[in-house]
Amino acid sequence: MSFGSAYLTLPDFQYLKPKTLQETLQLLDEHKDEAKIMAGGIGLLAFMKERLVDPRWVIDIKAIDELHTLHDDGDKGLTIGATTTMNQLLAFEPLKDKYKALRDCISLLSDPVLRNRSTLMGDVCEALPFVDGPTPLLVFDAEIEAASVKGKRRIPMAEFIKGIAETALEANELAVAIHLKSPPEHSQSLFLKHTSSSEFSIVNLAALCANPTKPENRTVRFAYGAIAPTPARVHEVEDLFKRKNPVPQLIDEAVGVVRKSTEPMTDVLAKAEYRSHMLEVLSIKAFRRLLGS
Repeated sequence: MSFGSAYLTLPDFQYLKPKTLQETLQLLDEHKDEAKIMAGGIGLLAFMKERLVDPRWVIDIKAIDELHTLHDDGDKGLTIGATTTMNQLLAFEPLKDKYKALRDCISLLSDPVLRNRSTLMGDVCEALPFVDGPTPLLVFDAEIEAASVKGKRRIPMAEFIKGIAETALEANELAVAIHLKSPPEHSQSLFLKHTSSSEFSIVNLAALCANPTKPENRTVRFAYGAIAPTPARVHEVEDLFKRKNPVPQLIDEAVGVVRKSTEPMTDVLAKAEYRSHMLEVLSIKAFRRLLGS
């Protein structure tokens, strides 16, 4: 038994470090809810110290080569393995332009030291409202690849986070990779966030636009996070920008649609009214930047 401050000590647990994916899946199938996965360990160890989670088994997956995947397959999209670190992503050339919203997001996460260990998959699987990673993944139609001893399946990012600290993963499943679809040709994307004296988002959003001056071919995607328990993509905004009305008018209408689509929450970071206001401010900034208005 551990003694001392819950913020300084870890509860007792058994540490496991499998060398293959199959071995990991077998351990998960055996221990299920009693086990937690550790890749970077940034979130997990903090939660264990605070006794928010108390696993009997901690399964370290950093040694599994299959999970270090990071490759861009052109029109087929981008694949990010579960143990790929944030700094590895920042150094990956395709993120600089093609998936810029994701790169912008990662560059604002924590600091360079923590990014040497933290992973995008870990950020997503925490499924906490104030994390940033899920939001840009929504505008790239990302899917989470889950594996178990029974096989693999893909879960759309829009369906992956079910609630606060709740995902669509079964107890014996491991999230092994994130698959992003290739964005439209010549598209631009961005990520914006607002915080208050911490790294935690009060509001964040991701947006993408292709063919901004050609309404008949214009593509706009928009997603937000940190507003409510789960991030969301606002498809009504995307339909609106296909109209031929003047862009400033469309932006005004889009902000109204965004406002109506959200149910902001109040927590220790901010009140609902403040979140709603800041979402409008950031939405206007994002639409103007991408649509040249």
